[in-house]
Order: sequence, then C-alpha cells, then structure tokens
Amino acid sequence: MADEQTPQPPAPAAPGAPTPAPKAAAPGAAKPEAKAPPAPPGPPDQAPPAGVPAPAFVTALQAGLPGAVEQVSFWVGDWTVIVPGARLLEVSGFLRDTPGCLFTYLSDLTAVDWLARETKRFDIVLCLYSIPLRQRVRVKVRVAEGEAVPSVTGVWPAANWLEREVFDMFGIRFTGHPDLRRILMPDDWQGHPQRKDYPLEGPGELLMESPQDWLKARQAAVDADVK
Repeated sequence: MADEQTPQPPAPAAPGAPTPAPKAAAPGAAKPEAKAPPAPPGPPDQAPPAGVPAPAFVTALQAGLPGAVEQVSFWVGDWTVIVPGARLLEVSGFLRDTPGCLFTYLSDLTAVDWLARETKRFDIVLCLYSIPLRQRVRVKVRVAEGEAVPSVTGVWPAANWLEREVFDMFGIRFTGHPDLRRILMPDDWQGHPQRKDYPLEGPGELLMESPQDWLKARQAAVDADVK
C-alpha cells in the first residue's frame, strides 16, 4: 500500500508579490438585506444633569405659573420648557413681560413630526431670545393629530407667517390666527409635505391607488403644457 502523504501548507508569498484577490461570492448567493433603523419615538428631552441649576427665568416661570411647566430639558447648553397647549398664551406673555425674562424676540416657530410616537405626534417649538438680557429658551408644546394650538401672534407678531408655514407644511391649526392660510403651497394643494407619512411622489399618491393612473395623469398634464 502506498504511503500516505501529509498535506503541506502553502508556501509563503515572496516579498513584493501581489496579494491574491478574494474569492467572489457564488452566483445566486443570498445577500443580507439592509434594514433601516427604527424610527425614534421622539426626542430624548433630557433632564438637566446633576449640579446644573436651572436659570432664573425657568424658576421664575415655575413659581409664577404653577403647573404650567410639564418638563424642563437641558441639552448642549440650551434650555427647553415643555408646556401644555392650553397654557401656551399664559407662558408666552409671562416670558415676554416678566423682569428677568424679557423674551421680546421670537426668532423661530416650527414643528416636528414624530410619526412613531403613539400620542401627541407633533412638537411645536418656539425659539425665544431676550435682547436686553442676552439669553435664550425654547418653548415646546406637544400636539396630537387634529389638535389645534393657540396662536401667539398677539404676543409676538412675527409668529404670523411662521404659524402659516407650520399650518401649510404640517396641517396644524392655530386658533385665533388673523389669516390662517397656506403660504408656500397653492391653496388647493392636497396634503402637507413635511409630514413623515406624506407620499414621496406628491399628492397624486393620495388621490389615486393605481400607479398607472398616476402616470397617465402626470403625462396628460405634460401634454397640456406642450399644447
């Protein structure tokens, strides 16, 4: 019987020799499916860390309007007070007029859609600045689908067009607004484009179930423009 030979390991490559290319995957091999990370249910709204006292305007608001502040958050140097919508006007007037606050400038008013959040889907965010005292604060109101928010145009007139933009993009209504209508999209536009569930193809997906019907309608519009 022939002697069995022990297989020898491959000889090491000579210095400077090219590295062999890795073997290609076998045809038809299944590739792992890329999965998008789950949508966050909402911002963390982190509490102030231990040893960081709340500024005087926050403590003044808590003392002056008991129960109006649901939560205080501190993140990367910015303070946020979360208040119920029913008390937004009280809080706004207090922050504007009270000595030690004097937030006379509304620098922005916007909204965020947290589609994965089961209750109070939207956040209304007011960014305030005190010109005389050089301090900032954010006021946040959590809003459910179909819930209206009091307009702050009577406190800060600059809110007029900002609230119209939020209404146009998110569909959130502001009670008491002097002229609540769209500001960016046409008046007859379907839907609100900055909602997380707004269709990527535009409002046609909302109106037509069949993709073929949507393509035909789009082509008809193009033909009409050509004529």
